Amino acid sequence: MSIPPHTARLRFRPMTEADLEDMAAMLGDPVVMHYYPAPKSRAEAEAWIQRNQQRYAEHGYGLWIIETLEGEFLGDCGLTWQSVNGVPKLEVGFRVRAERQNRGYATEAALACRAFARDHTPETELVAILHPENRASERVAQKLGMHRVADDLAGPIPVRAVYSMRL
Repeated sequence: MSIPPHTARLRFRPMTEADLEDMAAMLGDPVVMHYYPAPKSRAEAEAWIQRNQQRYAEHGYGLWIIETLEGEFLGDCGLTWQSVNGVPKLEVGFRVRAERQNRGYATEAALACRAFARDHTPETELVAILHPENRASERVAQKLGMHRVADDLAGPIPVRAVYSMRL
């Protein structure tokens, strides 16, 4: 499995069982999960880690842990396959723990994942699927060069905004 290279402030690494405390805290935080159907339980966070480990095995990528170059846990970011109105699309996903948001970490990590998708997948399109009211994630998608192209009506919330770009 390959991972994106370090950026100016961040490094990526695969999720492991040792990340359960940090992931459970982030995925269980109502602030971080405000635009999701609900915060996740500890068991759901454990399943999240296992699902990403399966993605690494199946695809060679998934969501990775992002941390500072000094090793401080910041969140997760990476590439996953998502259904958009019944069609599989490669998505860049990102989450940063609440107390470290609004510092450009999500954008920096997502840019590295966009480059990884260009260099390590045959895909020609990359999407971001967002809650239509999530302005912070919308700004990240726009900084990647994405534009809103559709609404997904078949997801876990009534409407998800789909942003896309050519790779």
